[in-house]
Amino acid sequence: MHDILEKLGDKQRRGSKPRCHWLTHGDKAVVAERLTKLLAPWGKVTSKNKWLPDGFENTTEAELIHPRGWVPENIPPQLKEWWLFIDTGNSRTPNFDIAGTCDVVIDSDLREGLFLIEAKAHSSEITNEEKGKSLNPRSSENSFCNHIHIGRVLADASAHLQKITRLPWALSRDSHYQMSNRFAWAWKLTDLGIPVILVYLGFLNAKEMDDQGELFTSAKDWEDAVKTHSQNLVPAEAWEQPLGKPDVPLIPLIRSMEIPFDQALPEDSGEHLRVFRS
Repeated sequence: MHDILEKLGDKQRRGSKPRCHWLTHGDKAVVAERLTKLLAPWGKVTSKNKWLPDGFENTTEAELIHPRGWVPENIPPQLKEWWLFIDTGNSRTPNFDIAGTCDVVIDSDLREGLFLIEAKAHSSEITNEEKGKSLNPRSSENSFCNHIHIGRVLADASAHLQKITRLPWALSRDSHYQMSNRFAWAWKLTDLGIPVILVYLGFLNAKEMDDQGELFTSAKDWEDAVKTHSQNLVPAEAWEQPLGKPDVPLIPLIRSMEIPFDQALPEDSGEHLRVFRS
């Protein structure tokens, strides 16, 4: 194990979590180039853009209701109001493994937008997400109200996605909740005028995780896993193309890459940071 992983908690040093930090670790221009490869051909990132986590210096995952200068100031409050029926002050909303600003390519022009990345490193990480959003029977009335409200929000997002794509969608609070909320948040940002690239990223050959589930050993392994997981929620035709309004698209992508733990840090060598497209 590389010494730099000691900056993470004991349970955070394996799987997708440390790889997300390695991916965003190093000189900003170099990190921007890596992120651009992930978003290609639809997005471009430069050293002037912002992202979280920021390597091992800022290990925070992005929660989009918090103003960060990424979007106009009025957007985070609208997102909070949309997602939460009652804001208790410590209410949590979904956060993303990696998120940041980018330029989205729209008809050869560039428009400021966001990229959102959900990452996995072995099969159990994605199969475990087939469950719905749980609610403790002893939850407060506020939690219960939010639970009911989120179900309605996801149904509404599904209806809007179906309308703008003319394809069947089935986002749900009660099944495959994580992927459902990822697509719902991406859609809502576009509804508020912000182009979004949503990336499902598979880390290949994460050998230290072979005690947890089958590893993804190829881009096809990962693509098959994502499409199997999403087949009852997201139409297969939706991947790898802009959805919705031409000037404010939602672009869902499937990408994979390999970051071995027993090799040099990303800034030392880029040979093992090739990106594979589905």
